[in-house]
Amino acid sequence: MALSVITEPLNLLPPSTSPAAGRRPKLLFLATEDWYFCSHRLPVARAARAAGFDVVVATRVRAHGDRIRDEGFALRPIGWRRRGDGLGGARQAISEIARLYRAEQPDLVHHIALKSVLFGGIALRRAFPGSEGAPAAIDSIMGLGSRFSAASFAARLRWPSLGIALRVSAGRDRGWVIVQNPEDRDALTTLGIPPQRIRMIRGSGVDCNHFRPLPDPDAVTVAVALVSRMLRDKGVLDAVAAIQLLRGRGLRVELVLAGPTDPDNRGSLTAEMLISLGGADHGIEWLGPVADVRAVWRRAAIAVLPSTYGEGLPKALLEAAACARPIVASDVPGCREIVRPGDTGLLVPPRDIQALAHAIAALAGDPMRRKAMGRAARALVERDFAEDIVARETLAVYDAALQERPTQ
Repeated sequence: MALSVITEPLNLLPPSTSPAAGRRPKLLFLATEDWYFCSHRLPVARAARAAGFDVVVATRVRAHGDRIRDEGFALRPIGWRRRGDGLGGARQAISEIARLYRAEQPDLVHHIALKSVLFGGIALRRAFPGSEGAPAAIDSIMGLGSRFSAASFAARLRWPSLGIALRVSAGRDRGWVIVQNPEDRDALTTLGIPPQRIRMIRGSGVDCNHFRPLPDPDAVTVAVALVSRMLRDKGVLDAVAAIQLLRGRGLRVELVLAGPTDPDNRGSLTAEMLISLGGADHGIEWLGPVADVRAVWRRAAIAVLPSTYGEGLPKALLEAAACARPIVASDVPGCREIVRPGDTGLLVPPRDIQALAHAIAALAGDPMRRKAMGRAARALVERDFAEDIVARETLAVYDAALQERPTQ
């Protein structure tokens, strides 16, 4: 399937909403981490530049600052962390973002993920107390996550405060909210976000020219791969338990874990724990961070993600599907978007190790079924999840937001 590529400016900005003559409109992304911007938002930023925007990226800078600058984007470091700022750190970060917004005077801001939505929304109100000069705003909810998807008493207590915060930050009269799956859309509606201000754009897109179909590995032992940060909430230990269960029954399978630990996340496994899981006898191997994940899918025949909570739409699963790999995943929001049961993969109840093992065994023992599901997964990605589709849908929301912005 031939994929279109955005190679020339798109006529998205009508004269009535364009900035002053001779000046390109300025788009500012606010993201928690530089790596997350590069992995999930870079294609949209490139498309925006091609459409005529000057692009500014505000984020915590760690290892990907040079990559962002090399793209030609202006980089503005933010001194915050995804978690653990505390009340004092939160106030400092919001003040820093408000100063940045006043200095940059963007025409459009795009807040990426929940913390950026909340902090950025408050900062916007501080930077522009009235509507005069205020930029148009887009808020991307990349999955409500474990803190709000659980049915626990603590999670139920968080819902009212989340609703208030989102109505303050994301519920502006001219603001737009992007979600990645229908469950998050419905949840935000129940929290008071006007449904007409919500747009569903499924996922961050995948480069179908880079991630191409790969042949089913010809190996006696079937490799199953989990590509993710090494978090308990991603079901890493459940995948380990399922593989150990199957190997105990004599099935020739192995588990490949690919991804970094995440010290900022309380649910992260440690490197020591992951190393201790490995060994030839255990059939578990942790690769750590992988520069080119295609190497994982050349080796692994099945993708697995037994998340214990709702996802936005896991990019790792989109990449696996683009490489023609069938998927076994938890039946939770986000995973359901790419896993069509019996067609592109199998869904299992979260935290059900027996069901997870049964699904893995079903695919491990049936190479023809794996290949058919892999072809269907690739076709689904090409049709619905290619990055140029996501970029064009996002640019359309930018256009709608700018058209509503008062003429300066």
